[in-house]
Amino acid sequence: MKIAVCQINTIIGDLENNKRKIVEWYKKAEGDKADLVIFPELCLVGYPPLDLVEKKEFRDAAIQAAHEIALITGSTGLIFGSICEGDDHIGTDIHNSAFLCYNGKIQFIQHKSLIPNYDIFDEMRYFDPSKEVRVHEFKGEKLGISICEDIWNDEDYWYKRRYVNDPIQDLLSKGASLLINISASPYSYGKREDRKKMLSVLTGKDKLPLAYVCCTGAQTDLIFDGASMCFDSKGNLNSLGKSFQEDYFIWDSAVPGNPITKVEGSFEEEVLNALIYGVREYSVKMNLPKALIGLSGGIDSAIVTYIAIQALGNENVHVVLMPSQYSSSGSVDDSLNLIDKLGISYDKVSITPVFESVLKSLNPAFGYKPEGLTEENIQARIRGLYLMALSNKHGYLLLTTGNKSEMGVGYCTLYGDMCGGLAVIADVYKTDIYRIANYINREQIIIPQDIIDKPPSAELKPGQTDQDSLPPYEILDKILRMYLEENKEVKEISEIMGNCELVKKILSLVDKNEFKRKQAAPALRVSRKAFGFGRRYPIVQGWRR
Repeated sequence: MKIAVCQINTIIGDLENNKRKIVEWYKKAEGDKADLVIFPELCLVGYPPLDLVEKKEFRDAAIQAAHEIALITGSTGLIFGSICEGDDHIGTDIHNSAFLCYNGKIQFIQHKSLIPNYDIFDEMRYFDPSKEVRVHEFKGEKLGISICEDIWNDEDYWYKRRYVNDPIQDLLSKGASLLINISASPYSYGKREDRKKMLSVLTGKDKLPLAYVCCTGAQTDLIFDGASMCFDSKGNLNSLGKSFQEDYFIWDSAVPGNPITKVEGSFEEEVLNALIYGVREYSVKMNLPKALIGLSGGIDSAIVTYIAIQALGNENVHVVLMPSQYSSSGSVDDSLNLIDKLGISYDKVSITPVFESVLKSLNPAFGYKPEGLTEENIQARIRGLYLMALSNKHGYLLLTTGNKSEMGVGYCTLYGDMCGGLAVIADVYKTDIYRIANYINREQIIIPQDIIDKPPSAELKPGQTDQDSLPPYEILDKILRMYLEENKEVKEISEIMGNCELVKKILSLVDKNEFKRKQAAPALRVSRKAFGFGRRYPIVQGWRR
């Protein structure tokens, strides 16, 4: 069967735009003599639609749009994802469904069976699971249609499965001869390789070909990499969609192809491409074409500036230097060097006069107590004030520059350096920032070496470095990775690190600063456990106390 795989980028809630794209790509596939055209999970409504599905008017409009799409179909089959309403008055009565259309009608609907409710997924809030799976005979094949999570429960691949039932095995028992999986699978580094291995095991074991289509695009913090995959009945990957962009290709399930073995690049390449894609997508979908960054002379703001330029073009990126009496001449010079290399516009506005005026006004109320963290935070908040003012005045998208290490331990200032619309590198550890910088510089020096080599510092008091209050980032990041991503606790981490008191201190900092992260800008997700919706910890709690 000739299958057109349509890896599209949709906009959540924009039914007209999404419908138009489905129809256009379907007609292209008709012209290419495809037998079947497949689109991703929930592509008509966008993924994830969240509480939009609770609006009756939205559901009715989505169902109407599905019927309008079906009307344009001929003998070429069309499978796309959308929402569907049930009528048993138990649960939500809403389904995440795959629609199969041909000859002007919706001929078959398969609801999603496995409804994920972990990490970033909260589909149980919205969708009822399918009560059964069925195959549908079409052009000599018995189609076994499944939706995303339905295929992530193979007992031969997973050491521990999340669900008792396996919809794919149910489809096989009912005679499926060709598997179709429509998906909206969020990106994290390493997941594409896992996906390839899992689907290869499944198709090789069950001796059935599989067409897997995944959406691309970014929806706020969630990035979808595409990389749709088609496997033959021997478990070989024969066709692979492009990463971080829309793609269209024809795959013939009856024609053997050359096996594809490499599906993922290096960590640095993949994460950098994902972040560039995430910034571009947010800018386009929010209609904020120009970005603003506070450039400090440090490596984090340099990397964010580079990412913004790759996403939007240097003509659409503006930076602001905001030196204080504590800023080193080297930091200002390094920033100007970067600006010159990247060819971007900038403003230089000192915070010193405002800082001195604020202290003069507040010192009587402060009781003339010695300067400390309060005065450091005032500087950060003045910079936040400047950046937000410029963002408002010129319509810039303000990008924050804090990394995952800083966000983890609260080494950031609310209403200061945390101001902004999108946290670009808040899911990238500091040590990985250096890896990405060196990758950017692999052929020519783009990030000045002085920025990479200098000791990290917020420069909020004389001679300050990050290591005045934090362990070296190599140690800090190792602890954070075990706690945040591997879910290890004090005892287990301490046995590995050999310093229980340090581990307790770091974990306590993570817990106590949850209130900051709850107020942070959405962070582009590139790891398996990012701050944000996928990590839900209470602000007020007494576990470690």
